[in-house]
This record gives sequence, C-alpha cells and structure tokens, in this order.
Amino acid sequence: MASFLAGIFGTEQDRVNCSFYYKIGACRHGDRCSRKHIKPPFSQTILLPNVYHNPAHDPNCKMTDQDLQDNFDQVYEDLYCELAKFGHLLELHVCDNVGDHLIGNVYARYEWETEAQAAVDNLNNRWYAGRPLYAELSPVTDFREACCRQNENGECNRGGFCNFMHLRLASKPLVSSLHAGQRLERRANPPKTGGGDGGWEPPAERVKKEAGGGAEEPRERERRRRSASPHGKERDWHRHEKEYEGSRRR
Repeated sequence: MASFLAGIFGTEQDRVNCSFYYKIGACRHGDRCSRKHIKPPFSQTILLPNVYHNPAHDPNCKMTDQDLQDNFDQVYEDLYCELAKFGHLLELHVCDNVGDHLIGNVYARYEWETEAQAAVDNLNNRWYAGRPLYAELSPVTDFREACCRQNENGECNRGGFCNFMHLRLASKPLVSSLHAGQRLERRANPPKTGGGDGGWEPPAERVKKEAGGGAEEPRERERRRRSASPHGKERDWHRHEKEYEGSRRR
C-alpha cells in the first residue's frame, strides 16, 4: 500500500495532493483548491510570480514583433544576470500565459538547493520594474512535463489561458552569450560552496555555520576524519615519532 501511494504521489491518480501544483508549481484554484499544495522545504527551482508583463497582451499595443522580441530580450537578460549571482543557473523560463496563476511567472533552476534558497532569501527584499518581487521554492523539476506540448506544435486551442506553461523564448544568440558568460565567470571566480558541496542543509545547520564563520576547509575535514579512525591514529603516531627522531638526529 505504501509503495502504491508513493508511486501515485503528485499524479492525476492522487486524490489528496494537487497534480497541477506539483507539475507546474501553480494551480488555477489557488488556496480554494480541494487538494493539498505542499510547498517544498528545499528545491533546486524557484518561482517569481507575476514578473513579466507582455506588452502584446495590451489591446492598444502598437509594437512590432521585432520590438516585442527586443523588449523581452532585455527583460530576460536582466533576470538572467541577476539570478546568476546566487549560483549556477541551469534553466530560466518565463511564462507567456494570461491566466491569473501563470501570468508573468519566472522559473529558475539552480544546480544546488542552497543556491536556490539563497536566491529566495535575497529576492524577497528586491524590486523590479517598480514592483516588489515575491520568491518561493517550487516543486517543478521537469519543465518538459510542465510545458504545453500542443503549444510547441502550434496546436493549442486555449491560447494564453491554457493551464500548462506557454513559454516566451529569448533569442538564441542572447541565450548562448549568457550561458558562455556564466561559464567564463565561474571559471574566473570558482564558487565557494559550503558543506555537502552546495547541497541542501537543515536550517539549524546553516545558522550554526553562519554564526561559526563558515564550514571547515576540505583538507581540515579530511585530517579530522582520518585521525578519528584507529588506522588514522596509528599513522599520525608513526608520523610524529619519525619527526621526533629526525629532530634528535639534527
């Protein structure tokens, strides 16, 4: 029974948890949904809701397609450069839906959970385009499942009101240059990660490390691990013994 429940968790067969929330990180019913929306305590993905407002959705918009693309490229570059400050940014997606639960949503996926948490902690105190930013961890891990496949083939009948993601795409040269710039930046300034190589840590451990001035150096951790074992103690004893004999000979 337990394996069956684990297998259907977050799927359409799950009658307790909302499959839409776990698949796309948002639900059109919001807090009124009859199923549970359990926010993840840690995740590689963050959500910034209602950030991008496409001028093409304004009935009075007179911008050309090229102007709209240039406008979005500027927004995408701003978001990418800012979000990349918090860690290794693997994916950045901007929704072009007009439904209340997806309009202007920005999703960013990092390499490590600690990087995503750092982004959430910092972005909740920031503003963009005259509006405050609200950041939260998102359960989305596979954007292929979250995106509308019919829209990718130009066959979606619901348009912007679709309940799956309709992504607004930045120009390919811009995306390539941003990825190359991030690689060069990380090569020139290698990241200094904490314990677990940047993986998730309990909040209590993060507070303890911040108060204690950070994590131990890798070489010091290895020395402590080796010295704690019986074989490590024996090796250390022989090393100190040889150093003592060498000092006596001199």
